[in-house]
Amino acid sequence: MILAFDTYYFENNAKTVCVHFENWSDEQPSHIYSEIIERVSDYEPGAFYKRELPCILSLLKKIDPDKVDYIIVDSFVLLNDLGKLGLGGYLYNELDKKIPVIGVAKSGFHENKKNVRELLRGNSKKPLFISAIGLELGQAYEMIKSMHGTYRMPTLLQILDTKTKESNM
Repeated sequence: MILAFDTYYFENNAKTVCVHFENWSDEQPSHIYSEIIERVSDYEPGAFYKRELPCILSLLKKIDPDKVDYIIVDSFVLLNDLGKLGLGGYLYNELDKKIPVIGVAKSGFHENKKNVRELLRGNSKKPLFISAIGLELGQAYEMIKSMHGTYRMPTLLQILDTKTKESNM
């Protein structure tokens, strides 16, 4: 089982969505999980994980972790060349380093070149920034590259983004 997570913030709340799929080439998710958490922490510059990690961990309680092979987050796993942990790295540690985590970010950091691979998909001139922990970066890059879709964002990650931003009422 592969899971991909994203969180959307509105007012003082957070809506976290997870798409579950079985194969990297799948066009549709097997299942979609969703949860709204009220009164989330404010954003803290340099510590984004403090806001989003509790949301992901809460939604993960609905899923059997023993069946999860990989997790994708809409963020970085490592934030710089020195190995400073990002959201994905903190998630990996919270899961006792048992489930590999892949970060797929839409923009890069100038201090993060060694722990990231840029992936151009479709006709896009803007890359996705792939990072990973618990598996080789090259393997993570190939997995995201192989995902269904002809655009910059793989189909399942587009579905995730759309579901996350759908009406929160």
